[in-house]
Amino acid sequence: MLRRLNYAWRLFATALSFTCFGLGGLLLWIVVFPALSLFIRDPRRLSVSARWVIHQSFRAFVGLMHGLGIFSYETHGLEKLDRQGLLVLANHPSLIDVVFLISFTARADCVVKAALAANPFTRGPVLAAGFICNNGGPAMVEDSVASLRAGNNLIIFPEGTRTPINGAPGKLQRGASNVAVRGKVDVTPVLIQCSPSMLAKGVPWWRIPARRPHFRIEVRDDVPIASLVDSCGNEALAARRLTEHLADYFTTETRSDPRHANA
Repeated sequence: MLRRLNYAWRLFATALSFTCFGLGGLLLWIVVFPALSLFIRDPRRLSVSARWVIHQSFRAFVGLMHGLGIFSYETHGLEKLDRQGLLVLANHPSLIDVVFLISFTARADCVVKAALAANPFTRGPVLAAGFICNNGGPAMVEDSVASLRAGNNLIIFPEGTRTPINGAPGKLQRGASNVAVRGKVDVTPVLIQCSPSMLAKGVPWWRIPARRPHFRIEVRDDVPIASLVDSCGNEALAARRLTEHLADYFTTETRSDPRHANA
């Protein structure tokens, strides 16, 4: 009986949280960001301010979901994010991974799907913050490198979509490696574990697990790229080799430690 009541509460709380997220996105788009633009005319300062608002809003959203008992979580190595110009690459087991990472990362920029710029619930934050749309091609890489050089911390999920529900990382896209190679910046890897699986790829939001999920988010030591780049004759080859290295890294790390495997 208690288990059924707990399940019903978490289902209700999940629906409530997503409603708050959607309404919050509309509020930011219609009220908050237009009000900011009245006081801040410089586009760069406006973008920085908008990212701060999103950072704080996502912190509040994580706190809301945690407080409602939807999930529990633990973090390790967050102090490594207290720098500037980081290229943060993470595996992507859950829909709310980006919410976690932006809530933990100051001056966070992010490569997002282009569809989010058209969604009325996410359009405002994406456009106001100047997040980079993943349309492919050299423009995305150039914008990403420029963001890093401006001191932002760029978050990319190199799989391009959520990890398959079996927990093994999908095929990595080469865009993130191109950013690292052309920007000459080391990679800051983040390993995210969710057990049991929640909001995974292909699973509707209302299909919640039988027990409360637990997230484990660990920021690992930087992966240096200088030696890899130096040993390659050109940037294209270096990006290919870095992609292969990162694919092995994420596959090995998520499989070798049971704490990083979806259940």
